[in-house]
Amino acid sequence: MRPTKDEAVPYYQNYIDKVDGDDFLIQMSLVHQATQRFIKSIDNKTEEYSYAVGKWSIREIIGHLMDTERVFNYRALRFARGDELNLHGFDHDKYVPASKADGRLLKDLAEEFQAVRMSTISLFQSFDEEMLAKSGTANDNKTTVNALGFIIVGHEVHHIGVIKERYLTVAY
Repeated sequence: MRPTKDEAVPYYQNYIDKVDGDDFLIQMSLVHQATQRFIKSIDNKTEEYSYAVGKWSIREIIGHLMDTERVFNYRALRFARGDELNLHGFDHDKYVPASKADGRLLKDLAEEFQAVRMSTISLFQSFDEEMLAKSGTANDNKTTVNALGFIIVGHEVHHIGVIKERYLTVAY
């Protein structure tokens, strides 16, 4: 079921709005299949490309998607299990260079991303309606497990859109 406005802070609404329909699990699979096809279409030279100084490469974006998905999965698990602690946020600007994704091949990152997504799908399939409705706090922001599922998908849609709009049109 599509999250209501009070299930996540406004910052995440942009990602939630990018998800089609009311079933994030279906979209989680469909969007990722499209992402995998898209990644395979990117040539070796382009995968290293960054459209401006200080911007992530395509490889780094895929690494960022995996890191963020893993962090959000952890949050979802903690919230679904009723954990009431305020979880720390994470600084994605520090995670990206630390991941060293830029030194890896895009095809290898895509393979790992597929494994991450399959794990995500399994995790969210294990949640019943009661668990999906549970909420928790991370970085002082309250979010439901259900909203996290939508955010994961919308975050992927957002970044793949950025690659298509800012990286590939300039790279060619």
